[in-house]
Amino acid sequence: MEQKILELLQEIDEGILSFEGENLFEAGLLDSFLVIDLVGELEDTFDLEIDARYILEENFRTKENIIALMKKLTENQN
Repeated sequence: MEQKILELLQEIDEGILSFEGENLFEAGLLDSFLVIDLVGELEDTFDLEIDARYILEENFRTKENIIALMKKLTENQN
């Protein structure tokens, strides 16, 4: 799962994979429009629906946060 998420992030911006900071938004690597695209890709890839309550900046600030969110959501699905 983690590898697939990283592939999706790389499609958005290759810089996301090497980013070691604390906020992809402040670094200009993600914005609200890209998050909506990413959410759609994650939903399609993992065959789940991400509720709007999870679409918060804190869940998408870093690649690690995105991976943690998806692990949580897929665990809850099972």
